[in-house]
Amino acid sequence: MAAIDLPARPFDADGARTSLFQALLATIARHGGNRVALEDPERKPLSYGGLVLGALVLGRKLAALTRPGERVGLMLPNVQGLAVTLFGLSAFGRVPALLNFTAGLKNLNAACEIGPISTIVTSRRFIDQAKLDDVVAALSPGRRVIYLEDVRKGLTSLDKALGALAALAPGLVHRRHAGRPDDPAVLLFTSGTEGKPKGVVLSHANLVSNARQVFRHAEGAISERDVFMNPLPAFHSFGLTAGILVPLLHGMKVVLYPSPLHYKQVPKLIGETKATFLLATDTFLQGYARAADAGDLGSVRYVVAGAERVKPETRAMWQPYGTTILEGYGCTECSPVLAVNTPKAMREGSVGRLLPGIAAKLEPVEGIHEGGRLCVRGPNVMLGYLDAERPGSIVPPEGGWHDTGDIVVIEDGFVAIKGRARRFAKLGGEMVSLAAVESMIAGLWPGHSHVVVALPDSRKGEQLVLVTEKPDAEKKALQDEARRQGFPELWLPRAILVTGSIPVLGNGKIDYGGTRELAITMRPLL
Repeated sequence: MAAIDLPARPFDADGARTSLFQALLATIARHGGNRVALEDPERKPLSYGGLVLGALVLGRKLAALTRPGERVGLMLPNVQGLAVTLFGLSAFGRVPALLNFTAGLKNLNAACEIGPISTIVTSRRFIDQAKLDDVVAALSPGRRVIYLEDVRKGLTSLDKALGALAALAPGLVHRRHAGRPDDPAVLLFTSGTEGKPKGVVLSHANLVSNARQVFRHAEGAISERDVFMNPLPAFHSFGLTAGILVPLLHGMKVVLYPSPLHYKQVPKLIGETKATFLLATDTFLQGYARAADAGDLGSVRYVVAGAERVKPETRAMWQPYGTTILEGYGCTECSPVLAVNTPKAMREGSVGRLLPGIAAKLEPVEGIHEGGRLCVRGPNVMLGYLDAERPGSIVPPEGGWHDTGDIVVIEDGFVAIKGRARRFAKLGGEMVSLAAVESMIAGLWPGHSHVVVALPDSRKGEQLVLVTEKPDAEKKALQDEARRQGFPELWLPRAILVTGSIPVLGNGKIDYGGTRELAITMRPLL
């Protein structure tokens, strides 16, 4: 079967060829500096002008402690200080490397080595509250750790005066220090759902393009009057681009919250700030709906959901609020948004249409008779991966194409995800979608998490095993449901392993690699 090519819809990529800091200045030129840009749980609004001033003052101090072009590790929660530091480093030509502080010491150390990262910016208050003292101590040898509290204490009247002067003509700072469109803007690390995380280098043009692609794609549903509630961490690209850059580069207010897991506090802050947009995953949406008090969620017009499929029961839980859940799709390597449903173009079972400017091709996969492996090209596709063998070097995507590793079907422009290429098992010469089996099981036992993994089998090559949080899961009920839905017997898990908790990552995604390891350790119980 030949590859299927899908051309890109029109997009002004040249208009997005600018730096992050210059794009922020352009927002102020359009909307004014007095508009509120940021809020967080402290409830002290920061204007766009205040954001630029803070970025210039802090950025100048950090620039004195780092080298031009240096990759500077950021270990900060989702609060105003993160955004100020991010733009401050960017304004002075440094590359923020957002470290996933939930990933564990092993992954953090690997990220710092592959970067390479020799300077880490963090906060004493955050490290204390998050109980990361031991982690920071382990990362410190051979690296400088800069605490924002110490930087603020060291600010002089001259520093503030210089910052105020720079804020009068911020373009001068940009022309002297900030990066060019194709220079690295941020360094992110993939979530590692199926293996070791990779370092992803995104340019200024990648990020600005993706923010503008999203805004253009959602035209009519989103405006500068909207208020974005973003509890997702910036070390994941969804939280960074969709939750910070899309609203800030288009004149909106962003309400940041440091943890998506605070199910009671997030709805309360939504109610207080009258947020109209919420970014979340299915797991978090269920938690917010259950914990919310009356009136907390009534202002939310749209939820943009990614990272995992939205369950029917989740939609039912949000229906009383009149909220529309828009399911989308992306990957870190694409800055990250590739497709999203909109109020004007929405199809159940899909993740929406590809954004303008993104060309796609479906590569045939042996054993798959519908759709193919999605490869994409566009202005939002990364500069490349960091080369693990040569720290600091970048390996660009071949021909500008990124292989997402996802098996998809595209009909009438709408993308339907069938599963990860790695999340197919080959049984009896047939490719079996683990995601499809999980969907069937979720329909049988809603309200519980289920993961199907493929483990080596000496006779059949692979066998399917169900890892579930349902304590009384029975194979007979599963067989009956599969038969009712017409699933082949070959697709049925050969064993059921019950666990109290399926591993998840910091962004709410299921940790498939961790779940597979869990199944391997439990396998002797079969």
